Amino acid sequence: MNNTTSIEELSVWTTPIFSTQLPDHEYLKDALLDIVYQQKAAQSTAIESLIAPSAKHALHESTLDFLEIQDATIMEVKRTLEELILEVASSLNQAYWPEHTQAEAHIIESWYHVTQTGGYHDTHSHPNCSWCGIYYLEPGEAAVKGKGGVNRFYDPRVNAEHYSDPGTAYLSNQGVWDFLPTEGQVVVFPSYLKHSALPYFGEKDRVVIAFNSAIDLY
Repeated sequence: MNNTTSIEELSVWTTPIFSTQLPDHEYLKDALLDIVYQQKAAQSTAIESLIAPSAKHALHESTLDFLEIQDATIMEVKRTLEELILEVASSLNQAYWPEHTQAEAHIIESWYHVTQTGGYHDTHSHPNCSWCGIYYLEPGEAAVKGKGGVNRFYDPRVNAEHYSDPGTAYLSNQGVWDFLPTEGQVVVFPSYLKHSALPYFGEKDRVVIAFNSAIDLY
């Protein structure tokens, strides 16, 4: 008789994060950067959104409608990002949606960050949306050791670090996960997930387009 106990692992309350490369990034990049820097030159203040300016240092942020600009390149990027969001949302939620319904993803807020050396964004999350994303249009020198500029995500399990011993080593003890960006990459994550942009020390600008989205059924 086999007396070995069968133990089943149940993974619950996981946090899905998705990463991909934006199609045609190499063809879109220069035109997008031109628009970003035209908008930046016209800004009357560094943080045009006027949202939490004290949480942002040495960076420029647009108003929250950047991807609403009526430009062919911008419209193509928005369409592509909405298709990506819909694919992500459908993969996780379709089993919970009513039968015979169609879903649409809508980017409801979007903005750019142009970060100079020494720039950072404190820890925050994004309310009033379901999925958020960051498109690394130009990550600058973030891939160079010591230059910083990574996005840090924080463990959403509030009490995960209330006690530490060898039995909790799988929690990594830090409660954070650092995402090293590459050019053209898009990372999509749930809106409740707190994150920050760590201080960046590259000489080249770090340029990203960030967005919030919502899903509708019809």
